[in-house]
Amino acid sequence: MKISTKGRYALRLMLDIALVGGKAPVSLRDVAQRQDISDKYLEQIITPLSRAGLVRSVRGAGGGYLLTKSPEEYTVGEILRVLEGSLAPVSCAQDKLCCGRAEQCVTQEVWAEIAAAVSAVVDHITLADLVRRYGEKAES
Repeated sequence: MKISTKGRYALRLMLDIALVGGKAPVSLRDVAQRQDISDKYLEQIITPLSRAGLVRSVRGAGGGYLLTKSPEEYTVGEILRVLEGSLAPVSCAQDKLCCGRAEQCVTQEVWAEIAAAVSAVVDHITLADLVRRYGEKAES
């Protein structure tokens, strides 16, 4: 399984908003400069995040984006799934009914275990954890 550029950049975008945001909206242009990502590409990424209710926009001068919840309430998995969809390596790992062989297929069990392991990791790490880790790396 590979996480797309959109998924990786979405995580960086959310982290940037968490780090810099707070009470003031964060502009995509500023995020683009700090993260070295095209602001046009960030516009494509922010739309599904906004639709999913993870961020909200503030219009006008000094506008930008804010988190809708505290960083402790977001998981990496929640953010990635908005852009990536399922994180399962194959479709039968999440839906046995997609294949008529699922009941006798032993490899399906492997894919399901991989999907569970990935979910266990990404659903355990919060945006607040990433903010903390960022601070620790910045100190050293």
